[in-house]
Amino acid sequence: MAKYLIGLMSGTSMDAVDAALVRFTDAPIPDLTLRHSLPVPISLREELLAVAQPGSNEIDRMMRLDADVARLFARAAGELLAQAGLKPSQIQAIGSHGQTIRHVPDGPEPYTVQIGNPSLIAELTGITTVADFRRRDMAAGGQGAPLAPAFHAAFFRTHAEERIVLNIGGIANITRLSADPDIPVSGFDTGPGNILLDAWSRQHLGMPLDENGAWAVSGCPLPELLAAGLDDPYFRLPPPKSTGREYFNPDWLNAKLAALPDAHPRDVQATLLELTAVSIANAIRHYAAMTQRMLICGGGVHNRALMDRLRARLAGIPVESTAVHGIDPDFLEAMGFAWLAKRTLDGVPGNLPEVTGARGLRILGGIYPA
Repeated sequence: MAKYLIGLMSGTSMDAVDAALVRFTDAPIPDLTLRHSLPVPISLREELLAVAQPGSNEIDRMMRLDADVARLFARAAGELLAQAGLKPSQIQAIGSHGQTIRHVPDGPEPYTVQIGNPSLIAELTGITTVADFRRRDMAAGGQGAPLAPAFHAAFFRTHAEERIVLNIGGIANITRLSADPDIPVSGFDTGPGNILLDAWSRQHLGMPLDENGAWAVSGCPLPELLAAGLDDPYFRLPPPKSTGREYFNPDWLNAKLAALPDAHPRDVQATLLELTAVSIANAIRHYAAMTQRMLICGGGVHNRALMDRLRARLAGIPVESTAVHGIDPDFLEAMGFAWLAKRTLDGVPGNLPEVTGARGLRILGGIYPA
């Protein structure tokens, strides 16, 4: 009998809640039945960005936002159900990633924080909610991220060729899918995806993003700035590794720009585009040199200039959207959290220790009954 689950995801960019209605049958691959994206209100996004950095009165602000995010997630699920013509009773569960506001996997006491109160989501929707996926992996010594590689492997692994799945959200991460079934899946965060590009666009254009990378293309990369960026210690760390807004942010960029006070903003944007492309290409060449095809998902797939730079940096490797393989690149992560929720309900592990560095397989998340 088919079962429906809903996956809810809001990433590092904090621009929208993506809701995926996923139908699970006896077939090995579930079906993305319906998708819906609910924009995050500008005022809420600004508050989330503020609480993502150290500041005063953090606990009160975080707990208020915990409820605000939960209401937004519940609304996204409700709108999705209305479009599908389904009732809450027809949905087995919601898998909610929540909104990450801190991710500190390498501190003295590693931690990660995703807000969006799952108890409130369950209360408002009348649907059992599975959430808090990352902390169990971290409790077992892992990075708590990335979690998508297990899902990537279920969809895209093949004996026919060596593949990389590249997700370009605010942060970029890769999943290596070897054609050899005896070689474990591997993956890690390569560094910035859209996060620096979007921040610079907001600062200088008043726009949430650089559409198709048009502004970046109008400038020329600054070799000194690119070298300074690529010299960052994060890029030399071996996996497992993960990162986030706590590390790659406007303060990080401003520190690199200190030696270039007269840099033109469009040239900085061109450099940031190149930084994303080069750091991804370097990671693939170093850790997945035999790659024969790269499948891309996440918002970065729509940045034409970035796609062109990746193709240039990875000459000879086909670079294509996951849409070519039947999966909407904008909703793959939301779909993945529906899949992870199903695994949790079935008592099946959802992490990959080879990716996160955890001591072993773990059932992820907590279950909040309707």
